[in-house]
Amino acid sequence: MIDRINELFMQLEQFRATTPETLEAFRNKMLSKKGILAELFHEFKTIDPSQRREVGRLLNELKEKTSEAIARAKDHLESQLETSKGLDRIPDLSMPVDAFPLGARHPISIIRNRINGIFEKIGFTISEGPEMEDDWHNFSALNFPEEHPARDMQDTFFICKNPDLALRTHTSSVQVRVMESQKPPIRTISPGRVFRNEAISARAHCFFHQVEGLYIDKVVSFADMKQTLLHFAREMFGESTRIRLRPSFFPFTEPSAEMDVSCSICGQKGCNVCKYTGWIEIMGCGMVDPNVLENCGIDSNVYSGYAFGMGIERITMLTYQIKDLRLFFENDIRFLRQFQSAI
Repeated sequence: MIDRINELFMQLEQFRATTPETLEAFRNKMLSKKGILAELFHEFKTIDPSQRREVGRLLNELKEKTSEAIARAKDHLESQLETSKGLDRIPDLSMPVDAFPLGARHPISIIRNRINGIFEKIGFTISEGPEMEDDWHNFSALNFPEEHPARDMQDTFFICKNPDLALRTHTSSVQVRVMESQKPPIRTISPGRVFRNEAISARAHCFFHQVEGLYIDKVVSFADMKQTLLHFAREMFGESTRIRLRPSFFPFTEPSAEMDVSCSICGQKGCNVCKYTGWIEIMGCGMVDPNVLENCGIDSNVYSGYAFGMGIERITMLTYQIKDLRLFFENDIRFLRQFQSAI
């Protein structure tokens, strides 16, 4: 009997299951109620008592190793099956891969880049400056009198109640820094975020974005400014766009004007966007006040210039016909996804 058990050990070492069917057949052959091990345990009762200890140890070891061999073979077959399923799922590697989904630019960024591009093509450079400014760059150098309401706490965010330090209320402060550090001719635009202490509504916010422009050189006229702004309006809103300039007042320009563009939504026939006038105000502009030039160290008897400023949100709302300013700042993914294909 011991010889037969040793022979079964050798067969167990040579056994390899290639399919689930062969593994099940081997299990039935060895471990079923009518299998080889069951027969050996039945014969174990009839052997000589002096051999029972050795034979019993060998039978138990054979049964244990048989169970382990079957378990290993089962795991091996299952891993092979999973691998083959994975190979079936691999696509044709010669096919081009799917491109990663593109994100969406924010509409403010889209319009800011368009505005920058229009002015860069006609020689304007881009200047940037700090969002926290002192009184000189934000107000005094720009000819704001001490009693001007813009200096009031109702209109300006002062830092720690410091009257000499505030969040900038316009990007004209960047123009002051440019005039202080560069000699004319100067031709630059200053895009950036500005802050004003205003109630948040569908048409106003406590922070928003501006693009302000400045051109200083010898013999610069109001007509130069008008032609530059007409070129911008037609590049931005279409070749048929018309502009008009209305007299206004700003402390840092003289003369000053508000610029309107013809309503491209209704073709100047009148709609709720243009308030049935056919015109939409988009910016303020004017000739740089000689006091501002002198404050920045530029001889106003030799040089003159013009300046203009526009709100990016206003132009974005006109371009995409957005009626609520707050949508720009709420980060609603449903709103932003509408601009996924925009450049």
